Amino acid sequence: MFHRRAMTTALLAASAGVCTLASAQLRVVNWNVTNYTSGRTAEFQTAFYGTVPSGLDYAGYSMAPDVVIAEEILSQTGVNNFLSLLNTAPGSPGDWAAAPFIDGPDSDCGLFYRTSKVVYIQTKIISLATGSTALPPRHTYRYDVRLAGYANSAPHTLACYATHMKAGSTTDDQARRLLEANKIRDNANGLDTNGAGTALPAGWNFLIGGDFNIQSSSQAAYQRMVGSETNNAGRMWDPINTPGSWNNNGAFRFVHTQDPSTTGSGGMDDRHDQILISTSLTNGDGLDYIGNISLPYSTTTWNDPNHSYRCWGNDGSTFNLSLATTTNTMVGPAIAQALITTTNVGASSGGHLPVFLDLRVPAKVTSQTLLNFGQVPLNAPAALTLNVSNSGDVSLWGVNGIDALNYSLSASAGFSAPAGSFVELAGGGSNAHSITMDTSTVGIKSGTLIIASDASEEPSRLITLSGEVLGGCAADFNGDTGLDFFDYLDFVAAFSSADPTADFNGDTSIDFFDYLDFVAAFSTGC
Repeated sequence: MFHRRAMTTALLAASAGVCTLASAQLRVVNWNVTNYTSGRTAEFQTAFYGTVPSGLDYAGYSMAPDVVIAEEILSQTGVNNFLSLLNTAPGSPGDWAAAPFIDGPDSDCGLFYRTSKVVYIQTKIISLATGSTALPPRHTYRYDVRLAGYANSAPHTLACYATHMKAGSTTDDQARRLLEANKIRDNANGLDTNGAGTALPAGWNFLIGGDFNIQSSSQAAYQRMVGSETNNAGRMWDPINTPGSWNNNGAFRFVHTQDPSTTGSGGMDDRHDQILISTSLTNGDGLDYIGNISLPYSTTTWNDPNHSYRCWGNDGSTFNLSLATTTNTMVGPAIAQALITTTNVGASSGGHLPVFLDLRVPAKVTSQTLLNFGQVPLNAPAALTLNVSNSGDVSLWGVNGIDALNYSLSASAGFSAPAGSFVELAGGGSNAHSITMDTSTVGIKSGTLIIASDASEEPSRLITLSGEVLGGCAADFNGDTGLDFFDYLDFVAAFSSADPTADFNGDTSIDFFDYLDFVAAFSTGC
């Protein structure tokens, strides 16, 4: 198994710069859309695809998500209308689809996804709400998708848990949230939590997006999701490493998500809405969070260069106030006002801002599959070039949205390849490696070259090597063990047609020096 080197991180950092909004990678959004059935169309469209005005750090960019996990979808009609506004928004790629709607005892979750980026697999209810006041009030769902253009296998699968936990801060509220968290963690640990076949398959990447309604990271429900246990397969991580007592605490003003509205319950003072991620999305390899989870999110700026995670619209200037509009330094007035308006449903509605993060997709490896050295004279140099490239789809994921390809080479007996570790970024052309064949003995040669890499689709790529070492005399060009004028004629024919066998001196180019060297060898004889 090939393991990532530290230089990969440095190389990616140099190519990508700081974490900023981009037009590729895989962007996952979580948003409690506030009792949605219909309406607020222009406002949601502006929030998703409106562009930040000039003069701001994000000028010209938009949220532009690829996957949206939504809470408070009220009906199939709500799914249909929300899907329509995504597809018809100015600037939308128009390739949105929705997971099947499941109507639970309260408001429900939904998944919306771009079909050019992910392939929908299935939906599982992993925690069932029954309407009992002693149990969770809503279903918890798991929506499973696979990266478009990648093999249908675990490294390319992303399970998206969606939850809207019990609100409130009483002991009873916290106990009911813990029941939900237990189901989520158990399911991610590989246990069936709502009937056979609901367990998360081993090796899958996963994340959870939700309105947790949790006031502090010390609460039992939160600790059940992020805590270390004997079984850590289902452990989740806060990608911005920001634990604490979030409620009404100005120290967390840059990550608060509720309430941005002018009619809500007290202004921006809660971090109810979050995305947590699996360990597999934090290891710097394959499908992975773009950011450094070991570093806490900044407490002095919303534009933290160490994280792609953002609370869209929150510039940190309005703790315990409605979201800033005309002075909003993150998204500008139009998007900020649209975000506020999406939350204004009813006289005392307390709405939410969306949060998102970006994921980098796995590298792909491409090279020749056959290197044929042809016929080579005894003891003559024999070298061919192997071109290794990272063939991730730059047009779909962007240069910086694709993981770097890390690899090493190993050749079987009779052939040799450069030692060491190599890195190739997507869109960077290819790395050229000189592969050589041993010509110290006569006969047909065959072997293999292995490219061992972190390309999850093909971690061990096989290249077939072949060639033949002729005769015992370099000037015996046709290898018939006799030196005569036919050897001269055959060399001239190969030289005239630039056949690779005419590279007599083995310097990888066919020129007049090859002719002179052959004539000298022919004159000397065998």
